[in-house]
Amino acid sequence: MSTLKQRILNRSVTLGVVGLGYVGLPLAVEKAKAGFTVIGFDIQPEKVDMVNRGHNYIGDVVNADLEAIVKSGRLKATMDFASVASCDCVCIAVPTPLDEHQQPDISYVRSSAESIMPYVHRDMLIVLESTTYPGTTEELLKPIFEKSGLTCGVDFYLAFSPERVDPGNAVYKTRNTPKVVGGMTPECTDIAATLYEAVLEAPVHRVSSPAIAEMEKILENTYRNVNIGLINELAILCDRMNINIWEVIDAAKSKPYGFQAFYPGPGLGGHCIPLDPYYLSWKAREFGFHTSMIESSMIINDRMPEYCCQRAMRVLNERKKALNGAKVLVLGVAYKQDIDDFRESPALRVIDCLKASGAEVTYYDSYVPQYRFEGETYESLPALTAQALATSDLVMVTAAHTNIDYDFVAEHAPLIFDTKNAMKNVKKRENIQVL
Repeated sequence: MSTLKQRILNRSVTLGVVGLGYVGLPLAVEKAKAGFTVIGFDIQPEKVDMVNRGHNYIGDVVNADLEAIVKSGRLKATMDFASVASCDCVCIAVPTPLDEHQQPDISYVRSSAESIMPYVHRDMLIVLESTTYPGTTEELLKPIFEKSGLTCGVDFYLAFSPERVDPGNAVYKTRNTPKVVGGMTPECTDIAATLYEAVLEAPVHRVSSPAIAEMEKILENTYRNVNIGLINELAILCDRMNINIWEVIDAAKSKPYGFQAFYPGPGLGGHCIPLDPYYLSWKAREFGFHTSMIESSMIINDRMPEYCCQRAMRVLNERKKALNGAKVLVLGVAYKQDIDDFRESPALRVIDCLKASGAEVTYYDSYVPQYRFEGETYESLPALTAQALATSDLVMVTAAHTNIDYDFVAEHAPLIFDTKNAMKNVKKRENIQVL
């Protein structure tokens, strides 16, 4: 047994987590709760300061847990990467967005690796958790870390283990979600798996290489993207055929096998599902391959905000009103229900489209009191009042938050376009249309 593996089992190692966002902070907290000493690294001073004061800013982290582990000294945060030298295992959990050309932007991963490299030492484990294209760990990270003069798989260990964070999930959190681990060598895999097994209450699935683990994560989210694209396309067709797609889905999911329910909506949001297929399509072109089915679903999903805007126009037209000049109140700008995360939220594009069509747009979201989009700042109404609803020409539901009284909305709003079927239990439906 390697010295590092034994020290992991003894919990005598110091763990580092680079990136203290939606993935990194919950991971750092779980590692500290498992009895490890953890150092969190981030380039944003406000995040570092909040962690060191025990102040939480991530919905999936329990405030009391963060405060307790910071007070106990098991977790501290810093902007100084020199502290990597005192870490035995480092996990990288930084953003991997798309650039303006819809191509992978791995600058955060590269920058993190270059910041870590001067402090790589023998018997050290480095794990990338950021979602990325297959080949990143071997083609990008391994050469950077070997600039230290050490050899991967001999002097230090390198692996990929995709994050599987689902913000707002009431059942599956970081601690009880199964992990996939793929290392550069069998020993790299074994040591990385040992670390996660010491932290999590869920099983760890070992694969033969980082590329397998990288592709596995892309498959997870591309699977969802394709199926959501299918159901969005069927929603458009069902609208033309005057068929309720929501009732169709409810009927289909009564089958106990061979069908998994996906639901239409104003588009895709979050950091993974809308972005990951682009990573795969970009990498596939290196091999002269076009992911035609995947790209078709991406096109459908990307068009949904504009389609919903067009539907809003039609809903108003049926009441002899124009979208141009109409007062539209949007309910929910988070990318899904009951969370404060609005990354890639389709509601932002819906609002932008409504405004471009001449509508006067306000929004209400108790989870997102303010956001910036395309250089402009938007602020939520302080409360969802009967007057705000009654004075709107159209209320448009774009996130199905469960803290909204939809009977109250239906009672006071003159006209409603529900893109999420959030009002399915409202009995009086004369003023409601659904996607």
